[in-house]
Amino acid sequence: MNAPRTVVVGPASWNTLVRLDALPEPRPQTVFARDTVRTVGGTSAGKALHLADLDLDVTLVTAVGDDAEAERVLGALARASERLEVLAHRAPGPSEQHLNLMTDDGERVSIYLATPSEPVRPDDARVAARLAAAENIVLDLSPSGLDLIPAARASGADLWTDLHDYDGEAAFHRPFADACSHIFLNDDGVDGPDERASLMRTLVDRGATTVVCTLGAKGAIALTNHGWSECPAEPADVVDTNGAGDAFFAGFLAAHLTGATTPESLRAGARQATRALATHHLSPALA
Repeated sequence: MNAPRTVVVGPASWNTLVRLDALPEPRPQTVFARDTVRTVGGTSAGKALHLADLDLDVTLVTAVGDDAEAERVLGALARASERLEVLAHRAPGPSEQHLNLMTDDGERVSIYLATPSEPVRPDDARVAARLAAAENIVLDLSPSGLDLIPAARASGADLWTDLHDYDGEAAFHRPFADACSHIFLNDDGVDGPDERASLMRTLVDRGATTVVCTLGAKGAIALTNHGWSECPAEPADVVDTNGAGDAFFAGFLAAHLTGATTPESLRAGARQATRALATHHLSPALA
């Protein structure tokens, strides 16, 4: 593969996806699942897979354990695309594992079953070389992403992050928001359009050049120094909403790299999201 222009730092996990008619109420009960899928998860794995799906060479920097789940994750990623390079720190103990309870409406409760004991460290020579040569670095919320912020900033690359359900207050998210010029989030952490707009303006005022908020089936909006943009969601036959946000991120980033405008990049993100929506996996490449 060519030397990747884009490096994605953060989680790759082994997930059990349980589809339910409705999320359980907070009381003792017996619930019957409609179906169960075991597959690769992790927001960074999803972004890297979709960037490779868009014919970009990409390096995923992640931490895994020394267990059977690590072999399942790394094996699946290796088979998914020749454009995807994985640099995995192998820590003693378990790999990241989630139990995701999901409904057809896109509701999800993600339960962390295990996390790696050690993050990727900046003194890893392979990782340092990839970061130094990158033109774009995605720092996802994770101990590895946090530890690699200084090296990413020193590289001079454009820095991207996905704050997910950030409410403007969570302390762990703040270093990522402060370091990155391109910030993505969803509207789960805010109470209505006014609070969402206020948070996006605050992020721009603090130095971000682009802030994108995904709205699920309602599409997405973006704020830059040039103003607001928005786009609707693309029509899709939804099999599973898992990974759609990461696919949107990848579609936007890939379009941005071609010189697309913000509205054009939003539409590209919406189109790529349909690739995730059409499969039980993060990406069709895993099917």
